Amino acid sequence: MLTIENLNQFYGQSHTLWDMNVTIQEGRCTCLMGRNGVGKTTLSKVIMGLLPIQSGKLIYDGSDIAHLPAYARAALAIGYVPQGREIFSSLTVKENLEIGVLANRNKITKVPEKIYELFPVLKEMHKRKGGDLSGGQQQQLAIARALCIDPKLLILDEPSEGIQPNIVQHIGEVIDYLTKEEKMTIILVEQKLPFARRHGDDFYLIDRGSIVAQGEIAHLSPEMIQQYLSV
Repeated sequence: MLTIENLNQFYGQSHTLWDMNVTIQEGRCTCLMGRNGVGKTTLSKVIMGLLPIQSGKLIYDGSDIAHLPAYARAALAIGYVPQGREIFSSLTVKENLEIGVLANRNKITKVPEKIYELFPVLKEMHKRKGGDLSGGQQQQLAIARALCIDPKLLILDEPSEGIQPNIVQHIGEVIDYLTKEEKMTIILVEQKLPFARRHGDDFYLIDRGSIVAQGEIAHLSPEMIQQYLSV
């Protein structure tokens, strides 16, 4: 699905991502893990095309997309839910979702009913302004908006951050459904170890901009957790 080869990225003179090699397998949830400030969000933004790279390749479905703009990547069915959600607070729930529909690769004209089946609260609140929703409801809206493009690859940056436990559980169930039933490929940026272990298939540990460990999530060892995740 996605192969990252020898990727380097800079913020000004600061070298932030170092010679990264990552393989995201189709139909699986791959967790990008590490402490704050190690490069997880930077990598997710690079994949989405929101940050430029200095060198390297991003091979997606057989083509190098490293220098395509973000809108072109969305057209290739890459969905992105940023940290902080970034919904349109002055628009209604329905209007937020319709913005996602505009980028749908199948050129549909209305919000798919499947979206409301996954997130029933959004149907109940479809006329409510996005800014009037709770944090958990806004997170559900952000994920639903990304799903409206019918992505093959979905990037979720800290979807459980600051969310009440019942909605975190529901978001986890949606992730499981998308990977197991819809065979969608998901990149999950996540610091909460129990959530990552429950819903992830594979992991990459990042430290100071470099990949330091990788494998199936079941093989994430106590030693790795102590060295790269414990605060």
